[in-house]
Amino acid sequence: MFAHRYQSRFLSALLALISLAAFLPYLTLQMQGAGYVFLVVTEGRVPVWGGAAIAYGVVLIYVFRSGVMGVAWTNTFQGILMLALAWILGLYLPYRLYGGVGAMFEQLAAEVPEMLTAPGLDEAGKRWTWGGYSSAIAVSALGFSLWPHFFMKIYTARSIRTLKKTVVFYPTFQIFLVPIMFIGFSGILSYPGVAPADTILPTIVTSMDLPAVVVGLFCAGALAASMSTGDALVHAAGSILVKDFYRVLFRPDLRNGSETRLIRVLVVVIGAVAYYFAVVSNISLVYLLLLSYGAIAQLFPLLMVTLFWPRSTAAGVLSGLLVGCSITLIWNLFPALQWQQIHPGIWGLAGNVITLVLVSLFTRPMDEQHVQEFMNID
Repeated sequence: MFAHRYQSRFLSALLALISLAAFLPYLTLQMQGAGYVFLVVTEGRVPVWGGAAIAYGVVLIYVFRSGVMGVAWTNTFQGILMLALAWILGLYLPYRLYGGVGAMFEQLAAEVPEMLTAPGLDEAGKRWTWGGYSSAIAVSALGFSLWPHFFMKIYTARSIRTLKKTVVFYPTFQIFLVPIMFIGFSGILSYPGVAPADTILPTIVTSMDLPAVVVGLFCAGALAASMSTGDALVHAAGSILVKDFYRVLFRPDLRNGSETRLIRVLVVVIGAVAYYFAVVSNISLVYLLLLSYGAIAQLFPLLMVTLFWPRSTAAGVLSGLLVGCSITLIWNLFPALQWQQIHPGIWGLAGNVITLVLVSLFTRPMDEQHVQEFMNID
């Protein structure tokens, strides 16, 4: 029993660290995106570091003051604005630049067919390998639904009915990605060579002689996309570090008031760390996102065995996570180890699964009655 309790505490702390490792590059991505919007709209008068500071200064204020409720309400309004403007832009830009969505894809197919056929091109404009393309899709698909801040939002539901609605409507988020792809495709021929490439949206909008109010609304939508994710990330990172790391390992008797104050302090600290990396980093937004997915995807085997393999053990899960995260980290630090540009997270998942299964089979299984309490097995 003592060993099981110790393993559970260590697992909770390890999951908190993995979450933080995934949150930081993702939050850095959001800050850089906000900075790019200010950079282009002000024609360089507000640099990336200034734009990121303005946008996330606002984020820190309402997260610091209101916590998860502040995140929820701002996400509601930002989401409505973001979704509306994305569809307006996604349909308007192809029409304005090419005569319509169909005409845009016909012209792309005629002039740059490699942009419409897998595996496509990488960030440098060179043909992507099948290994890099396929593994990037796989690690994104496996990691997408495992973000801790998603779970935190889901479990703030007031009732089981609300929880069920959340699960049913969650996949509709994919609809939002359709106009985003239209916007990206519309800039390939009309605005080639934009540097940095991640500024393509504000560059297109500010180059089309649109009214200032319209440009402002479109850029507000882009900022909303960044802030509606960033606020959840910074709040979740602070909460997880306190509840699942500090409180579990060091202060199990921590009172709610002290816990809230510590979360607020960490919100500022984590925001500051991510801001530093956003200012000094020259890594593309896509690569930062894939870097985050490499870490968070290591939770996928844990989720699967929790739901479908009662024979798994805490020792197996811990060992698998440690091996998977270590491989992912090493492969990122030493790119020469990569083969066919396969994402490091895929190698980490392979090591994770193999280790989890072997260690679970060679360690003592958990008490059957204990397992039944969680699996609801009759």
